[in-house]
Amino acid sequence: MIINCIIVEDEPLALKRIQEYVGQVSYLNLIASFSNGYEAVGFLKSQEVDLLFLDVEMDGFTGIELLEALSHKPEVIITTAYDKYALKGFELNVTDYLLKPFAFDRFLRAVERVYDILSKARASDRDYLFVKTEYRLERVAFNEIFFISGMGDYRCIQTTSKKILTLQPFAELELALPKHVFCRVHKSYIVSVPHIQSIERQRIRIGKELIPISEQYKERFYRLVEPGNGQP
Repeated sequence: MIINCIIVEDEPLALKRIQEYVGQVSYLNLIASFSNGYEAVGFLKSQEVDLLFLDVEMDGFTGIELLEALSHKPEVIITTAYDKYALKGFELNVTDYLLKPFAFDRFLRAVERVYDILSKARASDRDYLFVKTEYRLERVAFNEIFFISGMGDYRCIQTTSKKILTLQPFAELELALPKHVFCRVHKSYIVSVPHIQSIERQRIRIGKELIPISEQYKERFYRLVEPGNGQP
């Protein structure tokens, strides 16, 4: 899934930093940057945008005024040096609020929240993906996928009826799958949470397959399957 985004920021150094951060996230597509709110409002009213990185204190037209001028808002991440706008921002349903200066890992957490929100919304409209197999694209329904495993240069998609081999990398497959349904649990495995039969001793059972849960991925996995309850 690709997220089309714009940046509204009047500080050149801050703008450059956010552009660099955006460039490090494979699923973000920066389509425009603006140094003032007036130009951004016109663009947002004529173009479809998924995500807006928005400064607040700008000359002439503030970020808050920009949000109030929009009847249809994209997901919004506020980027500002001032915490006094946090309450107003969340009253306007912003997704996250980043206080400058912020590190890349904090930026990434905010972006991943947006990804989760948009993937759930888009998954409700689309319930399948196309997989590259040999010389064709094969349509695979999400609810038919048990898990995806690594087999050398190939990824093996185990479905309810067959195995499908593809050279598509795990990262590409992850982007195409809804994050509230599928989860990476190991460098060699993505699992479908609704198809999990049991979890015991850091292993997942799906059918006859026992799938390991690695340290790198276990925190997000347990948050997904048992929100607020932690590990078994």
